[in-house]
Amino acid sequence: MKTIRLILGDQLNYEHSWFTNVNANVTYVMFEMTQETNYVKHHIQKIVGFFLSMQAFSNFLKSKGHNVIYYTLDDPKNTQCLTENLQQLINKEEFENLEYLLPDEYRLDKQLKTFCESLSIQWAVKDTEHFYTTRNELQSFYKGKKQIVMEYFYRDMRKKHSILMQDSKNPEGGSWNFDKKNRKAWKGSPAIPKAKTFSKDASALINLLDSFNIDYFGAIDSKSFNWPTNRQESLKVLEYFCENLLIHFGDYQDAMHPNEFYLFHSRLSFALNTKMLSPKEVINTVLDYYYEHKEQIDISQVEGFVRQILGWREFMRGMYWKEMPGYENKNSLENTNALPEFYWTGNTKMSCLKHSIKQSLDHAYAHHIQRLMITGNYALLTQTHPDDVDNWYLGVYIDAIQWVEITNTRGMSQFADGGIIATKPYVSSGNYINKMSQYCKGCAYKVSKTVTEDACPFNSLYWNFLDDKRPFFENNNRMAMMLSLLDKKSKKDLIEIKERAQNIMKHPENY
Repeated sequence: MKTIRLILGDQLNYEHSWFTNVNANVTYVMFEMTQETNYVKHHIQKIVGFFLSMQAFSNFLKSKGHNVIYYTLDDPKNTQCLTENLQQLINKEEFENLEYLLPDEYRLDKQLKTFCESLSIQWAVKDTEHFYTTRNELQSFYKGKKQIVMEYFYRDMRKKHSILMQDSKNPEGGSWNFDKKNRKAWKGSPAIPKAKTFSKDASALINLLDSFNIDYFGAIDSKSFNWPTNRQESLKVLEYFCENLLIHFGDYQDAMHPNEFYLFHSRLSFALNTKMLSPKEVINTVLDYYYEHKEQIDISQVEGFVRQILGWREFMRGMYWKEMPGYENKNSLENTNALPEFYWTGNTKMSCLKHSIKQSLDHAYAHHIQRLMITGNYALLTQTHPDDVDNWYLGVYIDAIQWVEITNTRGMSQFADGGIIATKPYVSSGNYINKMSQYCKGCAYKVSKTVTEDACPFNSLYWNFLDDKRPFFENNNRMAMMLSLLDKKSKKDLIEIKERAQNIMKHPENY
């Protein structure tokens, strides 16, 4: 049977069973499309990263003898629409069967389902063979449980897959979680090895994007694009992480520094989210290295890394499919303000935001604490509409695909889901930022002050947020302590705090 098989830009699984054997009756198709460049405004490095990776994957398939049809953005046959391209090829090549891999974004899943239901030919769907879990496994795990807590899912995953286990029931090292050891601020030592990067000329692709008037943002070195765009490069990044960064990863995974963009982080998220690497091989490689070097590497460094992939990544993917499509419309705190313009420029006097946003615009990268406790924290404290926050996060980071972005942003960061993912909002005053970073040194604002003109904006915004949103949190036990501290503030102090906070929210460009 003459078969057409679709591969999407985040389905670049070199090890998928589809590619084990060459079949002359099977043709693989891939499309560069404005449908995908334009559904949200993307960072230029994100578009370039996906298209270069897709091109490399197409070349890989061809080198193995597979039939491949690849539409570049400027291919005259390219309609720029996924289903129209498929229909065109089915008609022209007289394919009798369409097969595709389960999409990880709801919008594409819906688009393909609707399309296939209209087809007169046979069609079938296959798993991407990437995740530890199926789409609905998490939903089944929490069925009948009153509260959804990631930690219990994580422990179950550890047991099920025998990862960092002493035996079938007990965790290696005597604890399930070494998070308390993962909160050190980096103050200049130990030395941080340079990130493993690459140097590829992307100028031709950028010129092509410009000729189509693609509306992107952010910076790029057109002659030296530095992210991995094939499996071999991705494996090199993984190897480099094990040999150079793992030893201190856990200690400093929450740390922030204005002059160190990556610290001891792996930079594997893009390779993982495009499926050039699988979570299983990443975890197994890290564990193999750890067991070979247990005298040098503490278990806390490894467990923190495993928790991010086996726990948080799989958890967020499961929550996405459990809650969509309604999840993308949730706004439980009823926030309505616009995202400040400086999120697109980095032009702010607040040092932490300036450095975190500038880093994001320059490198299409920020680690989880920068996203959660700097840019996300400020957006929530200024009561920004979660749609604006979602669109920015989905566009600015090279690893952002909706299943992982929206759950972390609308759920974890903005508490817009009302507590489905997080049990409390992740907000803080400037004290936390000062503790975990070097941003506050030399900032135009004083982290020790609250209402004066030179006071850190996070301080008044924090207390104002608690006061404004009190009705949402009065029955939240995890917020009781902070609300009790709010109650101890005098009426005069609270008026001054709210006046400064309101001014910041009305005129963010002045700060």
